Amino acid sequence: MTVELQHPMKAQSTPDEVARGRFVSGIRGLILNDLATDMKDAYDRRAAPAFRKEHGRDPETSREAHQALRGDPAFNIYSAMRVQAQKMVWASVADSVEREGDRLAHEAELAAAAPGSLTLDPALDVPKNVHAIDVHLMPGSYTRGADSLEAGAVYDRGLAVFSMGLMGANLDDIGLSMSQYIKQRFPDFAPQRILDTGCTVGHNTLPWKQVYPDAELIAIDAAPGPLAYASARAKMQGQDVQFRQMCADDLAFEDASFDVVWSSMFLHELSKKQRAKCLDEAFRVLRQGGLMLHMELPPNAQMGAFEGFYLDWDSYYNNEPYYKGYRDELPGDLCARAGFADGDFFEFVVPSVGIYGEQALIDAARGDRAEGVGQQTTGRLAEGVMWYGFGAWKK
Repeated sequence: MTVELQHPMKAQSTPDEVARGRFVSGIRGLILNDLATDMKDAYDRRAAPAFRKEHGRDPETSREAHQALRGDPAFNIYSAMRVQAQKMVWASVADSVEREGDRLAHEAELAAAAPGSLTLDPALDVPKNVHAIDVHLMPGSYTRGADSLEAGAVYDRGLAVFSMGLMGANLDDIGLSMSQYIKQRFPDFAPQRILDTGCTVGHNTLPWKQVYPDAELIAIDAAPGPLAYASARAKMQGQDVQFRQMCADDLAFEDASFDVVWSSMFLHELSKKQRAKCLDEAFRVLRQGGLMLHMELPPNAQMGAFEGFYLDWDSYYNNEPYYKGYRDELPGDLCARAGFADGDFFEFVVPSVGIYGEQALIDAARGDRAEGVGQQTTGRLAEGVMWYGFGAWKK
């Protein structure tokens, strides 16, 4: 699978830079497959038995699995290499983005006349979780380069290297899988206005326009640079999307004004208070019969201790402080507290459309929709990746 983006709004790479990206992706593949397997073996053979001997029982939670593994050589090697590989991801793309900065800005200016819009809010107080920490160990985080295109370009190219091709040629596999799943599962649902919250560079925004071409599509984010990049990225792919700088927990939209409120890999980057307000706002702006939908990591309650720890690793070592707190919550409870009725909540697992194909997605929409939430490939970047989602209807 390619780690080079296929859309025109990308920083061009030299052959050496392409090779560097492939090398880093290869190291990540080794870590997330071979070394992860070694760590699981170490857990089963050494860490869990030692914990059992001390406590008289097996580890029951993600935290206890982490406690059991800390200090084990397999854990130490896995963690040290994964941290360094994460730093290498961003370093591998930085040179090309810096060199291509002026050209990207020029391309964005040329694309400005295309359908779509960009509305920035200089008065917006960008939240600390967006600018104060280097999320994902990305230097400068989402506000790198201020309101220039730098953060968006680095994130876009870096995520392509990071995901090892498993998120699709333009990093849109999640959006494609989720939107097509909804189309197949609810064929009579025809949204006219769709909101993507926390869109970053719009990679999982655009599929909604492809699946529902007649719908008005609005995407928001708090960081100005990635949003400006997202707008140019969408325009250069011929997609008519309105991008607006805004916080998802304080939406500047009228009550009952959207048919879909969507996010992908966003809720775990919010504090507990922000997350609750975000869902409250989603409920407020949804029309009757509207759908709130989130693609996220599966909750710890539906996973074994080791599998939960494996996903929670990022909270401890990848500068994602709210990650575990989110995964310890129950999506159904989050929806209920926001005002959705218990019977209108649903969760499901979608096979990656890029890996398994459209027929597998159709079969999933017709079958047991919660099957496989706790399986090892759910939410993990590995061959056979499955995406977890949950949602609720406003009735």
